Amino acid sequence: MASTAPAPAGSAGHRAPHRKVTMAHATPAPLHDPSGTGPGPTSDLWQETGRALSFGRAADQYDTARPGYPPVLFETVERELGRPLRGADTVDVGAGTGIATRLLVDRGARVVAVEPGDGMAARFRRTLPGTPVVRAIGDRLPLADHSADLITYAQSWHWTDPRRALPEALRVLRPGGALALWWNTADRTVPWIAAQSERLVERLGNDTLGAPGNARRLPDGAPASVLHSLRWTRDIPLDTHLANIGSHSAFLTADPQAADDALRRERTELLRLFPDGRITEEYTVLLTVMPAPRNTAR
Repeated sequence: MASTAPAPAGSAGHRAPHRKVTMAHATPAPLHDPSGTGPGPTSDLWQETGRALSFGRAADQYDTARPGYPPVLFETVERELGRPLRGADTVDVGAGTGIATRLLVDRGARVVAVEPGDGMAARFRRTLPGTPVVRAIGDRLPLADHSADLITYAQSWHWTDPRRALPEALRVLRPGGALALWWNTADRTVPWIAAQSERLVERLGNDTLGAPGNARRLPDGAPASVLHSLRWTRDIPLDTHLANIGSHSAFLTADPQAADDALRRERTELLRLFPDGRITEEYTVLLTVMPAPRNTAR
């Protein structure tokens, strides 16, 4: 493993009321919350409901096949944050089944997860029963002002409207805290991965292997951020690799016959390259860290 360094409804400037939930007393919020703190139909996230919520029906597959993250990622976040994760009040937004949450908890962070999807949240609760999960989206966080040292988005920032999600993150962060966004992306400098990416675009019309094109988008005037690219690998069975790529929204929302055909063809192609049925997936984690301003006066 190596490392290298629709606007809200209402008048302009209107802010929906927030349910103030402290980190220590976070409680689940209903999916459609009449207070306005839960996700609703005006959120950009819910304009793509089919894709954003497609993961729920494949939550078990997602949890067992998707890659985790290398230690160097969390070491880099700690360095940029200027403190260990141990004891840090952390909000993991778009937590899914808890792949990143588990690793944060393992490093001693005190985590509140935020996840809107039924299926993903149910799987999360089974695997992390001691970690609170709030039913909400990043565009409207039902958490108290200045209650978190760190807010993380693992593979999930692209489901937000950054014009809402960034102010929300800065509201919830304490002075000196940080917002960390990251994505595992397949390393296309590896010839077989580049060829697979081209095949998937041809067969599904979508590249499932990289960060979305809008992954690092931030609104104009956002505080300065630091970018890192961190390389790592994992060695897995071919079936796990196929389950991994099949857990992406491009597959989950595709015509089932087309998705099955694409996976069958991938199996044939990969067995030619890896006859022992073992795959070494190579990744670059794209990490953006934005320190919260120390002066939070408005």
